[in-house]
Amino acid sequence: MPTLTIDQREVTVPAGATILEAAERLGIEIPTLCFLRGYEPSTSCLVCMVKLRGRNGFVPACATRVADGMQVESETAEVHQVRRTALELLLSDHVGDCLAPCHFACPAHMDIPLMLRQISAENYAEAIVTVKRDIALPAVLGRVCPKPCEKGCRRNAADGAVAVCQLKRFVADLDLASQRPFLPECRPDTGKRVAIVGAGPTGLSAAYYLRQKGHAVTVFEAQECAGGRLLREVGEEELPRDVLDAEIGLILAIGVELNPSSRVEDRQTLDDLRNDFDAVLLACGAVDKSTVESWGLRATPRGVQIDKDTYQTSVSGVFAAGNAIRGKGLVVRSVADGKEAAAAVDTFLAGRPASAHERAFSVRIGRLEDGEIDQFLAMAGSAPRREPLQGLAGGFLSEEAVEQASRCLHCDCRALGNCKLRRYGSQYGADPNRFRGERAAVRQYADHPLVVYEPGKCIDCGLCIQIATRHGEPLGLTFVGRGFDVRIGVPFNRSLEEALGKAAAECVAACPTAALALKKERLRSELPILGQR
Repeated sequence: MPTLTIDQREVTVPAGATILEAAERLGIEIPTLCFLRGYEPSTSCLVCMVKLRGRNGFVPACATRVADGMQVESETAEVHQVRRTALELLLSDHVGDCLAPCHFACPAHMDIPLMLRQISAENYAEAIVTVKRDIALPAVLGRVCPKPCEKGCRRNAADGAVAVCQLKRFVADLDLASQRPFLPECRPDTGKRVAIVGAGPTGLSAAYYLRQKGHAVTVFEAQECAGGRLLREVGEEELPRDVLDAEIGLILAIGVELNPSSRVEDRQTLDDLRNDFDAVLLACGAVDKSTVESWGLRATPRGVQIDKDTYQTSVSGVFAAGNAIRGKGLVVRSVADGKEAAAAVDTFLAGRPASAHERAFSVRIGRLEDGEIDQFLAMAGSAPRREPLQGLAGGFLSEEAVEQASRCLHCDCRALGNCKLRRYGSQYGADPNRFRGERAAVRQYADHPLVVYEPGKCIDCGLCIQIATRHGEPLGLTFVGRGFDVRIGVPFNRSLEEALGKAAAECVAACPTAALALKKERLRSELPILGQR
């Protein structure tokens, strides 16, 4: 049996084994897109490249057989650069959004498409979990938010944006009215204590997420009750007090302590908090320069000066967010600040460099060309945008919510959680725009009852062709076109339904880029049944 080294680690493998198999024995992950165990390697994606010492150039690990004494380099900067370039070339031709436009338009970056799919499937309990993963006060924001997400909704340019805000409010109100409203699980106590100054939208949001991390959280509020500018600036007609109180109550119910009538007036008061707590977050709303300086902090014309990436002030262990740093901003921006500042405080308490957030990796289609919106509309609910029958104050009924949520165009990737191209693109720091030129047209083939095919996402790995052939599909799939225009397609211009029957489930599972994907995730169990017909 041959013995080789990979990154100076020795391993012995059976004769005929590949470098990829040898690396797996050592626990070294070499990325692959076009490779699937049990099928012939095509070596087309080039992301599994490794370097052999003593040779010029690189070889694909998935197809290169080992030889005794071989010395392989995998986890080096040079090899990683080669893989990154291969990924960037594949991404340059990728026609699809990892994350939907509404995700970027929402300051809190909520998973809006997932919420909409859950509502359309009447999975309301799951929908509120999705919402509260990013928004601590959804019933409040469902009433006072100016809806930037709807301005970013791709359907807005066709026949009106999806009613995201009303639908978010629908699941939040439904949850509040239930006998057991959703309460997130909190991690075991860390022994760390955080003081939050201000019980407005920023402070409440930060408290909600910090408590879930296992930290003891005490909120100090200058007024007699929590709410901040939601009490001062929003009328009862727009935001009923019982709704606000109910959502605040759920935040306090997970173990957040509220100290009303507690004002941070000077540096001594702030220093006392610093001595008593492991971190302090200033979420007190708009504050003038003289007050900031009286706390011993650096100021800007808009409020407290911070590091924009970490929310840290000029004083160690003291953070600031919301209108304390902005002077004036949307409530949804304040809620988002609270979540991001909580993440920064959490990393600080763990002894790591504070970090507010990481940018989610995403390829973006950008502006659609004439007619391309029709590709999305063809797969979405056809109902027009409607206001609630009960009026805006009453909100949607269940059947209305289902209808309106079904208008979502599903702009995000249908395999977001397991797309290998996105995973490796993020892991290797690939730039999707490095080699980007004129993109191909958006195309979605939906003539299969359960599967959708998007050729603009295909990397021509050929796995689906091999799988369909092995399953004995009478028609199957093949390469269509020549040169740079080659793509996977159905022979003789026949339908996808005719091409994939019993092989559909395996083809979808094997596709590394979601070019082949399920129309609805909940239908995965139906695929084997389809293959038996």
